[in-house]
Amino acid sequence: MPRWRSALATLSAAFVGATTLFLAPPAQAAPSDADLAYRWAPLHYQDTSSKYYSADYLAPVNYDGDWNTLNNWENLDANTSRLTGTAYYSVVETETHWYITYAFYHPRDWKDYPLNLFSHENDMEGQLEVVRKDGSEYGALQAVVTLAHDNFYSYTPPGSPFTGGRESIDGTVIMQAYDGAAHPTSFQEARGHGAYAWNGADFPGGDGIVFKPSRGAGSVPTGGNDRDARYGLTDLTASDSLWGRRDNSETYAKWGALRGDNGKANAAHTPWTWDDMNDGSDLQAGVIATDPAYLVSRYFGNTGDLSLTYLRNPYRV
Repeated sequence: MPRWRSALATLSAAFVGATTLFLAPPAQAAPSDADLAYRWAPLHYQDTSSKYYSADYLAPVNYDGDWNTLNNWENLDANTSRLTGTAYYSVVETETHWYITYAFYHPRDWKDYPLNLFSHENDMEGQLEVVRKDGSEYGALQAVVTLAHDNFYSYTPPGSPFTGGRESIDGTVIMQAYDGAAHPTSFQEARGHGAYAWNGADFPGGDGIVFKPSRGAGSVPTGGNDRDARYGLTDLTASDSLWGRRDNSETYAKWGALRGDNGKANAAHTPWTWDDMNDGSDLQAGVIATDPAYLVSRYFGNTGDLSLTYLRNPYRV
């Protein structure tokens, strides 16, 4: 009898172990960069000017079929059907966070059409999103830093533990439901395209475009007051994209500066040279994309165990 009991106990333990192994959920794979970028892609409120709607449409840098950025100002009117909504993104990962950069491109920064005083060819502004790796599939948004005219602006969503640090917090990120999840919202001015968090108000003047993220291609807005346009997501660190072409003289006049000869020359910058002019000498141009953990550790307080150790950083090659 003792031997039977021992054998039954052994079989029972083996059965329970096998059942537990069979029923245990598989380990959750880390989301791809494309999935992360889509999950946290903002609902983007783009103000427009009735004097020149198409100049405020989001577009790919090579919207006109080439990577020569010296002709992007001139080719705008002839290529309005190619102004498909586009946002460039990159993902940097540390032990504790994902940092997602979104960059929005316009062929013109324009001020006083048709004179265009103080304007320049090409324009790229956008934002950094700080996502805590909290054990859920896509983490939790904790902060957003935007670029508007050589100044960074800091925001936090409801529930974030972050407080002001070296820089004060400029406002709250408004979240909106989209495709089954809460997404942050963002805003860009007409003409100059400074990027901020959306404040929940209607567009100045009443006309503007609401761009929503798409897993596929973006759309060309139906006009200057399209409230249901789409933008596609393009990895700017891909070999055939902006970072992959970073040393190409057809596209860049110097490091991170797009070639442009209308208005102020070579005035548009890619994320790895975005800069706030007065946030400290230790925060050099581009750190918002290339060393975002350090920037966030200085801009905000109460950041907990925020790690400065990168697991993946495509800008460090």
